[in-house]
Amino acid sequence: MLTHKFKVFLILIFVSAIFTIFQLQIIRLQERIQSLEGLAKKPNKALLNSPSAATNISENIVVLYNRVPKTGSTSFVGVAYDLCKKSQYHVLHVNVTGNGHVLSLNNQIKFVSNVTEWDAIKPALYHGHFAYIDFNKFGAPKPLYINILRRPLDRFISYYYFLRYGDNFRPHLIRKKAGNTMTFDECVEKGLPECDPSAMWLQVPFFCGHAANCWKPGNKWALTEAKKNLVNNYFLVGVTEELDDFISVLEVSLPRMFKGALDHFVQSNKSHLRQTVQKDLPSGETVNKFKQNQVWQMENEFYEFALDNFHFTRRQTLKNRLQNFMYEKIRPR
Repeated sequence: MLTHKFKVFLILIFVSAIFTIFQLQIIRLQERIQSLEGLAKKPNKALLNSPSAATNISENIVVLYNRVPKTGSTSFVGVAYDLCKKSQYHVLHVNVTGNGHVLSLNNQIKFVSNVTEWDAIKPALYHGHFAYIDFNKFGAPKPLYINILRRPLDRFISYYYFLRYGDNFRPHLIRKKAGNTMTFDECVEKGLPECDPSAMWLQVPFFCGHAANCWKPGNKWALTEAKKNLVNNYFLVGVTEELDDFISVLEVSLPRMFKGALDHFVQSNKSHLRQTVQKDLPSGETVNKFKQNQVWQMENEFYEFALDNFHFTRRQTLKNRLQNFMYEKIRPR
């Protein structure tokens, strides 16, 4: 028979074993809680690929359109304003003091903060005449940048006559060059600053951004940066000459905001907004003079680069409307 002391000893061993097992369970539970807390702080890839996550993303879309002047931007924005109520998203115009294209550093910070954190306004389309802003520079997620480019000399001449005669969008507004009937050819012949090729330097710096070199006419680094940003940081860049295709690609790729946009654009008067009242075609001599200038050559190179990229994107997007993808071989089961 077991002695009393031996029984006590066995009981102590049993209790110690139970206590040790209990402690191990607590430690494992704590580790599991810490692991779950860590996962909660990180994006769950499986959840990001789920339909519910896709819905959440679409409801938080921010599209940023830093529109280049005289590229048909008013026509496109008019469509967005017409659709926003029905499609339940917001459109906001970013009005920079004095029509400045470069924001001060403190205003860049404020703007990035607004766009990123203003959840009540999402989904949203922000638009305004300002240069590209790198959101990553401020530690913020990037919005979906879009833009439209136009053949550089056409855009430049359109702006020249717009300052003199205005347009059919606001026909009663007096422009700052009203009454000046000098043609573009005459201006070029006299060598005036407002028609100097260096004044054409706009589409490249709009894509280049806020660096000093971006705004130096004919700067090769600026052209390189503009191309990099177009490819890496813009969701879609179209061209004025093919605005309907630009809208069509947006409708297919971002239906949450642009469903029905193409039909509205074609059937309404939005495709005819803001036409310059009077505009004379340039002479062959004027065109040749510009083509010999480095600024035109670089602006045109950028336009052709954007056009080629847009044609590729349009072809892949519209041709493969029925394209789908699925998830397979998911492990563990």
